[in-house]
Amino acid sequence: MNEFSLDRLKQLLQECGEQDESVDIDLSGNIDDVAFDDLGIDSLALFNIFVMIEREYSVGLSYDVGIEAETPSQLVQVVGRAIAAAAHGKP
Repeated sequence: MNEFSLDRLKQLLQECGEQDESVDIDLSGNIDDVAFDDLGIDSLALFNIFVMIEREYSVGLSYDVGIEAETPSQLVQVVGRAIAAAAHGKP
């Protein structure tokens, strides 16, 4: 089973920032518990990151993920649960 890590999330955030020049993402320092808004990640950028995660890890992330996960560490936990559920055949 592939694990989703904070390091992988940072890579995806960086890729998102490189693809969209209007997104100014600050990944310096410890971002684990910093709100996505404070990092400069808007809802569209976050949606794009969700799509990247879904494709790479073959999981479905519900709309609730955006509400539940307000920080990178929370998103890593939510994605980890989704990956574990998918591995056990749960939706």
